[in-house]
Amino acid sequence: MNASSPSPAQNQASTATLYGGVTNRRITVRDLASAKQRGEKWSMLTAYDALTAGVFDEAGIPVLLVGDSAGNCHLGYETTVPVTMDQMVMLSAAVVRGTKRSMIVADLPFGSYQESPAQAMHNAARLMKEAGVGAVKLEGGERSARSIELLVEAGIPVMAHIGLTPQSVHALGGYPVQGRGDEAAHQLLRDAKAVQQAGAFAVVLEAVPAELAAQVTEQLAIPTVGIGGGRDTDAQVLVWTDMAGMTAGRVPKFVKQYANLRAVLGDAARAFAEDVRGGAFPAEEHTFH
Repeated sequence: MNASSPSPAQNQASTATLYGGVTNRRITVRDLASAKQRGEKWSMLTAYDALTAGVFDEAGIPVLLVGDSAGNCHLGYETTVPVTMDQMVMLSAAVVRGTKRSMIVADLPFGSYQESPAQAMHNAARLMKEAGVGAVKLEGGERSARSIELLVEAGIPVMAHIGLTPQSVHALGGYPVQGRGDEAAHQLLRDAKAVQQAGAFAVVLEAVPAELAAQVTEQLAIPTVGIGGGRDTDAQVLVWTDMAGMTAGRVPKFVKQYANLRAVLGDAARAFAEDVRGGAFPAEEHTFH
């Protein structure tokens, strides 16, 4: 071993992390479980196409979620409800093709699993077989436990989603914070324990008081993924268009914008239009002879 070569101990340490350690394969549910055991926090972003997914993959984001939030931020719908299985399969396949390392989780859209565990199995299998994702996500706690059990028994990793469940927007009357008050808090805890018992490898906690999310995280053996759940969850997820400043208008309180890509793209488009109007583009260097 030369002086510049890492020792076996250094090699072991470098692989015991989600950031940079695993470089020759995709992140798996076992990697996420290990991160929980050693207290390593991790990030998850949504992705809906090969190009941006590739950027996030290269940036080292361990998990990418092909969310039905594509309905809001890419397909022009007011809610996630209209998103179809065919759309989710297409978007998920693109994200898989654009990545090498990130674990790809795909949402089961509204109406694709609520009817029965058999329906959930059929549509989850589509996402695994046709799109090549590594896991699926579905909403609901106790009410979805049997479907989670069936999928896990069939070898399909499942990420659960409780708290604010956007597919239930009409029943909820909007997007209110969930788990406030003793009864609601007890129900959320029951939901969290139910999805863990059913075999989910992780659970998203959306729009939940930070103290309750911390309590759930402490009581569960599986990772918790917060989105509006405070800082004590094991992981954090954001919709990438919110995170990067592409979303117009007001964003949820829990969003931190790390860039203003909407302004950057707008400036680029205006500069292009001005060059075309003024005859500056295409210039000689952009022209064939």
